[in-house]
Amino acid sequence: MDVRSTERPTVLARLADWSYRRRRRVLLLWIALLVGTAVCAGAFGGSYHFTFTTPGSDSQTAQDLLQRSFSARAGDDVDVVFQARQGKTIDDPTVRARITDVLGQFAKQPHVRAVVSPFSAEGARQIAPARTIAYGTVRLDQTISDYKTSDAKGLLTLGEKVDRPDLQVELAGFAIMGAEQTSFSSEGLGLLVAALILLVSFGSLLAMGLPILVAVVGLGVGLSLVTLAARVLEVPDFAPQVAAMIGIGVGIDYVLFIVTRYRAALHDGLEPRAAVITAIKTSGRAVIFAGCTVIISLLGLFVMNLGFLRGLAVGAVFAVLVVMLASVTLLPAMLGFIGSKIDRLRVPFVNRKASGDRGSLSYRWSRVVQRRPWTAAIVCLLALLALAAPARHMHFGFPDAGNDPQSFTTRRAYDLRSRGFGPGFNGPLLLVATADGKDPAAAVGPVAAQVAADPDVAFVGPPVPSPDRRIALVSAYPKSSPQADATQNLVKRLRHDVLPRATAGTGVSVSVGGTTAMSVDATRYIVDRLAAFIAVVILLSFLLLLVVFRSILVPLKAAIMNLLSVGAAYGVVAVMVRGGWLGGLVGIHDPVPIPSFIPMMMFAILFGLSMDYEVFLLSRIREEYARTGDNASAVADGLAHTARVITAAAAVMISVFLAFVLADQVFLKMMGVGLATAIFVDATLVRMVLVPATMELLGDANWWLPAPLARRLPKLLVEGETPGAIDAELDELVHADDERRVTPH
Repeated sequence: MDVRSTERPTVLARLADWSYRRRRRVLLLWIALLVGTAVCAGAFGGSYHFTFTTPGSDSQTAQDLLQRSFSARAGDDVDVVFQARQGKTIDDPTVRARITDVLGQFAKQPHVRAVVSPFSAEGARQIAPARTIAYGTVRLDQTISDYKTSDAKGLLTLGEKVDRPDLQVELAGFAIMGAEQTSFSSEGLGLLVAALILLVSFGSLLAMGLPILVAVVGLGVGLSLVTLAARVLEVPDFAPQVAAMIGIGVGIDYVLFIVTRYRAALHDGLEPRAAVITAIKTSGRAVIFAGCTVIISLLGLFVMNLGFLRGLAVGAVFAVLVVMLASVTLLPAMLGFIGSKIDRLRVPFVNRKASGDRGSLSYRWSRVVQRRPWTAAIVCLLALLALAAPARHMHFGFPDAGNDPQSFTTRRAYDLRSRGFGPGFNGPLLLVATADGKDPAAAVGPVAAQVAADPDVAFVGPPVPSPDRRIALVSAYPKSSPQADATQNLVKRLRHDVLPRATAGTGVSVSVGGTTAMSVDATRYIVDRLAAFIAVVILLSFLLLLVVFRSILVPLKAAIMNLLSVGAAYGVVAVMVRGGWLGGLVGIHDPVPIPSFIPMMMFAILFGLSMDYEVFLLSRIREEYARTGDNASAVADGLAHTARVITAAAAVMISVFLAFVLADQVFLKMMGVGLATAIFVDATLVRMVLVPATMELLGDANWWLPAPLARRLPKLLVEGETPGAIDAELDELVHADDERRVTPH
């Protein structure tokens, strides 16, 4: 009698089987998707940009007033900075004529509303006292939210063209900073290191090539989707690099998990088709779960209601989603082409010992930790707290152009203005005043005088009335640089002390705007919500692991350990941005503030990445415990079975992240070091010390779940599905395939 399972195969099993049997079709579909998205991105992709505006902030109020009544000053500015060379000064007739000619050429560029020459009455303060440095202001009719990168690159090209031996010409402004970023190619370095790690892990060139191939294809599609998203969303210029960083890391990790399970199934005697379905049903399901957790946590950034965070989140989500889908469709197809030959082209003397050997170092290490669990747990906890301690003194803010490489025109312009006028001229504050029916330009005069009296203010310009006479604009230049603590404190002091006192009883109302004030508001907006965001992510991780492992203490420990790993990463980043020897290793020589979105993005990303290792390790421990009922042996055996693949996965992720310290943008250096630190801590101190120590201390209580809660929780298997259930699904799929073959068409 033909007895088959009455339970139909799951969607994931059917998808794996279909991808395996229709492998040529699947490969062609992915090639078409890769080419099609690249063509669409080239034809319809948007420009990368981002702003610091925050809903309801004082700087947003100032921007809205300018937009309504002073549209000529509502757009962003690009400053053209000049330095006379060869012993000449700005007053030299030939230098003056050349500056006038250069500014005339900039005036003809797209979206330039006006140009303020340093030789005009309005630009009288734009010549440095030494008369060798000056700057003209190019006023755009768009903010950087709308200004296209192609137009900004046109300004850059013109700036390079007009530079002369006797007259240095440099450009400054946020509209220029995004366009000047060089084409970042550290993804290639990360892939090269990842390939070497995979070669050592698998010992086979074929097995090594699969994760790289799937990650590259997924990354190509994902980056094209990021470019398309920039057409409808505010996507920052560093979003493609962040998406690449995450996409390469998770893509290689996901394929590594599945290929490892596939090889194990082949070694157990399964045919390639059955091995593919088994790998996707077990490790593939864990990949889907882990990928979804990363996506959910990234989408949580939408609650911040900031445009550039939404764009950054969407870009990262696209990268994760595409590599996740490629792992369960393209990978089974490629395994169909390779079949049982996956161990061909072996590297001699590499990866000869099977995972799970009780003589392995990881098994013996686990037993050492389990013999002294209290000592191991306390020492490890103290080490993690020591790493996290510097995070208490993190200084948040947006790094200015003074952190750009010397090869950037924005950095050279920053240095010229700092030398000629003072660092505060790189980020003026815009005071926008209304006056309750009075002439705002006249009414704000006494207020401007009190602002000028502040010890941290270098210069305050005369009030400039708007064309409709409803508002007046006053430019105030701090003595310190835009990113300095003193400048942030000045903005706060003006808003909460100087301006309220100066305007009391006058009917004058003043809002502080400008790029520097916007960055202060965005920092405060995000920092105020950071703790709540982290709490939501931790709660979500607890609930997800509660459902997966059907235990109270396992997800609670995982949440705490996740917090410790991220805290250690925050601490290392906090030390790095102070400069010193650690900062010098990555090109940060002077103290730099940490953009407030960096800790938030790091936590959102690390939540999902840590979940990969947590699920993979704990599910194997749970599987061993269900088989033997011996908690101590289950922990040691689970650690031994997963040691090689998790170590390789973590090494790949760390190498990919560390490659980004070569980026021009300091944001990417921070994220690269922070993410690499957290993964390193998670894969070493947490996995190798805290997990075995705490699970030994808790014993069988690890798997305790109150009966009423157990009845209400859904059953969700991630790894560790019973072999009988998998065999039944394989029988059903094979039988269905046989029926299709004999059924006449």
